[in-house]
Amino acid sequence: MDMGQLGSILPLILLVVVFYFLLIRPQRKRQQEAIQMQNSLAPGARVMTTTGLFATVVAVDNEDVILEIAPGIETRWVKAAIGRVVTPGDAPAADESSDDDAAPGEEGKKESEATVDRNDDQDSSTKQS
Repeated sequence: MDMGQLGSILPLILLVVVFYFLLIRPQRKRQQEAIQMQNSLAPGARVMTTTGLFATVVAVDNEDVILEIAPGIETRWVKAAIGRVVTPGDAPAADESSDDDAAPGEEGKKESEATVDRNDDQDSSTKQS
């Protein structure tokens, strides 16, 4: 190989190495962490599914997990559907705190103003076309 051929192949090799370290390796690490978390599930753990459903683990079978989504309501899920284990500080209370800052009557105003804004945007887009 002469220097011309090596010079044209070197950028491709560097690209492959960069893709490995920036994309493939971190993805594998996240995948291994998810599998480890799913295999360490135990009854009583509070979890969030990949669809955003919060539940408590009741039992763990081979590849299945039985979740209690409400008192007396149990559903069967595959372990792969468990997105994360929720710690007591991670509960959806963080979302509720922003609603508590508003005065009781202001929440309705914000929703109606957002609806009006959306409607105005739709009307203006239909007028333009």
